[in-house]
Amino acid sequence: MNTFAYQGGDGCPLYATTVGSAGPPLLLLHGGGPDHHSLLPLAHRLADLHTVILPDVRGYGRSICADPARHTWDQYTCDVISLMDHLGIESAALGGTGLGATVTLRAALAHPDRVRAAILIGVEDIEDDPAKEAETAFLDAFAARVLADGIEAAWAPILEQFPPVIGALVRDAIPRSDPASIAAAAAIGHDRAFRDIDELAAVRSPALVIPGTDARHPTELAEHVVRILRQGHLAPVSVSSDLRSADDLAAAVAPAVRAFLSGLR
Repeated sequence: MNTFAYQGGDGCPLYATTVGSAGPPLLLLHGGGPDHHSLLPLAHRLADLHTVILPDVRGYGRSICADPARHTWDQYTCDVISLMDHLGIESAALGGTGLGATVTLRAALAHPDRVRAAILIGVEDIEDDPAKEAETAFLDAFAARVLADGIEAAWAPILEQFPPVIGALVRDAIPRSDPASIAAAAAIGHDRAFRDIDELAAVRSPALVIPGTDARHPTELAEHVVRILRQGHLAPVSVSSDLRSADDLAAAVAPAVRAFLSGLR
């Protein structure tokens, strides 16, 4: 493995780790809460086919960014392109879990020539206006708890709503997380990734969709996304309640990801 620093489009220092060097680049973005460690087991299972690049998304892990105004979907997308430019990568397969899946879709829409394929693990809900207002208030309250009581206390009333694997990944990352940065990252609730699911019809890249199974990552949404995408493929696995660790997640999804990526060659 190799860890390195690079700059986001706004000059923010960001960090990433590479695993393997056997093939074309594959960028995997973690969800909101964990850091790149959550995807290391999956990266190791794919490293014989790809050079896997695991950034700490802005705000998480080593990529500290405590300015709420610098947490937007456009900025997260720009960070992906900055990482690719730093490594001299013209195009790559791009994927992620939760928040990382949203960034993947945004990048595929904004930079179709840079995203060779998309891997969407646990697609996040695309809210209507009232639901978006509720999400914004929810994340504002989360940020306030982080600053007042710490990250672990802020997550405590939330994690039971998610499959066990998400709770495990979040708890594992807490000791490596900066409270001010985590609180600032919650400002993403004031931005909006998509207004309507039909926007995804413009994604040209082949996409593998691995459904979530909770209210924030609903199975029905994943199935709908597959129908909307031009080249959408529904995986035969999901982020189910049977998964309890990063190793479990990797073992469950790696065969589908390998098959999908191998089919692109």
